[in-house]
Amino acid sequence: MNEIQKRVDELHNMLNQYSYEYYVKDNPTVPDSEYDQLLRELINIEDEHPEYRTADSPTVRVGGQAQSTFEKVQHDTPMLSLGNAFNADELRKFDQRIRDNIGEVTYMCELKIDGLAVSLKYEDGQFVQGLTRGDGTTGEDITENLRTIHAIPLKVDAPLTFEVRGEAYMPRQSFLKLNEEKEAKDEQPFANPRNAAAGSLRQQDTRLAAQRKLSVFLYSVNDFTQFEASTQSDALDELDRLGYKTNQERQIANNIDEVLEYIDKWTEQRESLPYDIDGIVIKVNSLEQQQELGFTQKSPRWAIAYKFPAEEVVTTLRDIELSIGRTGVVTPTAILDPVRVAGTTVSRASLHNGDLIQERDIRIGDSVIVKKAGDIIPEVVKSIIDRRPEDAEVYHMPTHCPSCGHELVRIEGEVALRCINPKCPAQLIEGLIHFVSRQAMNIDGLGDKIIQQLYENEVIKDVADIYYLSKEDLLPLERMGEKKVANLLAAIDASRENSLERLLFGLGIRHLGAKASQTIAEKYETMDRLLEVSEEELVEIYDVGEKLAQSIVTYLENEDVRALINKLKEKNVNMSYKGVKTTEVTGHPEFEGKTIVLTGKLQEMTRNEATEWLELQGASVTNSVTKKTDIVIAGKDAGSKLDKAEKLGTTVWSEAEFQDKQKEIED
Repeated sequence: MNEIQKRVDELHNMLNQYSYEYYVKDNPTVPDSEYDQLLRELINIEDEHPEYRTADSPTVRVGGQAQSTFEKVQHDTPMLSLGNAFNADELRKFDQRIRDNIGEVTYMCELKIDGLAVSLKYEDGQFVQGLTRGDGTTGEDITENLRTIHAIPLKVDAPLTFEVRGEAYMPRQSFLKLNEEKEAKDEQPFANPRNAAAGSLRQQDTRLAAQRKLSVFLYSVNDFTQFEASTQSDALDELDRLGYKTNQERQIANNIDEVLEYIDKWTEQRESLPYDIDGIVIKVNSLEQQQELGFTQKSPRWAIAYKFPAEEVVTTLRDIELSIGRTGVVTPTAILDPVRVAGTTVSRASLHNGDLIQERDIRIGDSVIVKKAGDIIPEVVKSIIDRRPEDAEVYHMPTHCPSCGHELVRIEGEVALRCINPKCPAQLIEGLIHFVSRQAMNIDGLGDKIIQQLYENEVIKDVADIYYLSKEDLLPLERMGEKKVANLLAAIDASRENSLERLLFGLGIRHLGAKASQTIAEKYETMDRLLEVSEEELVEIYDVGEKLAQSIVTYLENEDVRALINKLKEKNVNMSYKGVKTTEVTGHPEFEGKTIVLTGKLQEMTRNEATEWLELQGASVTNSVTKKTDIVIAGKDAGSKLDKAEKLGTTVWSEAEFQDKQKEIED
């Protein structure tokens, strides 16, 4: 064995062990920095020596090439759903049916994880395919995105060819971080971790899936014949031994009363978990008894899911407040008598928009039912009409902005009212908060309250004013000492050197997120060049649509915006792109700058290998066939993309033609 192979094997073993300790056992033995250093070493080796890159390499966890189209795949055996029970009586009837059929029984009680059911296939111990549940008969192939989940072993220490099933989920910490990032970009946050997990596993870009920090709990094996297991409990212990992550809160119950005790315990303690559960799964523990009980067309007879009732509480709606977002959207919020909902005290709840208030006839003074949407976001469900006091006040959404008095408008196709006054104080404050946020100019110490304080004291009026702040401006303000002011001015000064994409995102151009800001800044390099760009040019950039292009050009043509940019320039705020240019790839003239789509099944190489080779030649590999596509490479069973390419007259190569071209270039 040569030295490189030896080191690769060592890195595989160490990284897999550290990942198992961190993501499965929740007991890390090395700091993150050491893991990152080892992973970087392996990435560098694989970049220099691609022949050492394997399908089970720890480097696949970081995500790589875009996921191919999510193909429909039939399950070897159906992924059936469970019957539901909503109270103790229904559970006792389930228990009685079981005992009437097979006599004495013990149960395995497991937490019902609120996520996305997945099936993982292994061949000779190697993870080869992952599917969603889909309709139970056919699921979607999300293999590449599942590879990014550290809790899923890419290889197990046994030559098993089998299928395990479980629930992929987003931990609460990952969910909160993701929604913070979405709100910073003025994007709609996910309603709950389950939706976030499902959305993450359907990302076309596996790097985005990797960033979402998903996890998984495995709960069953499709075929127990390869396991020395006679019970569900034994099977889960065997999965633990093989390195899978199973939920350790499971418990054997000797009778239905112990099942109900387990349910009571987790109904009370569910908020203490770092992930969401929406019920308890109860299974007959004996595998032999499971087989004897069998299945209905839709579900196993030997298992049932107890569903937690959505916690709804009653309180009084005292007032309705309005908030103005940085894009001018007016959002009503209910002010409530404080009340406990799903483990936290709630005194404010979303009313979404004026139409909802009117449709549900919600009035100030009403007794209202409140719940947490997805157990996360408090919202008002409805008013209790029978308890309505005589002085309950009908609420009407304003016709003018409560901040600036400008007339509100409703843009066609939207339910929200919007203030379109660019000098609206509420919007300006929100815009300032966005400008200094982490993904934008990242000015440490300039929090929401300080921004509001600076604006209300007329120290700043726009984002450029931040760079004109002095010690004399800040010291007279409340809670501003010498050290705090010095730190704040140092952070502001450091932010002048940020790369152009941060400034672009910070300006708050409608529809422009952080990723598109990076792409556009990289392409045009300087603000001066960007100021001259047309809609037609912008639309030519992959992933920039007409709506975004129009928004950018309209914004940058505004004379007030140009004055603002000049004001920033005067204070030496950087206007150039400083990042590494991913587009600067020296490739073969035959491919450089070409947009290529891969479709169908390639026989001689994987989709990822083909994509990597093409990108090394300077091509851009995308998922959709459009008028901008230069070449479509069609493998076996190519479908709608090939049809579209032929209709558009796009050049189509077979896999054999593609290979011939590769050999010609490499020779």
